[in-house]
Amino acid sequence: METTGADGVLTIDGGDLSCARLLVLLRSRVAELAEGSIVHLSTTDPVAPIDLPAWCRLTGHTYLGPVAQGPPPSYAVRVTAAPVPTKEDRPWHPR
Repeated sequence: METTGADGVLTIDGGDLSCARLLVLLRSRVAELAEGSIVHLSTTDPVAPIDLPAWCRLTGHTYLGPVAQGPPPSYAVRVTAAPVPTKEDRPWHPR
């Protein structure tokens, strides 16, 4: 489920998806967003606080850290204008 708040922040409910599936979902959504857009991704996956910052470093998006919401925990990402391209089915691998 996705919602966009009055503040323009896109919130994606990742539920209990594994981080690999979350990154596939996140990769496809940020590709459609304008530079500077903020995405809040909520998930129960315990490795999200490790994998999301690593993915952001790889792609050039900005990891903003945990969001004071929950449960489940939520993490914020700012979209960059020119991310490093990654494989569609494996967004943790550069093309």
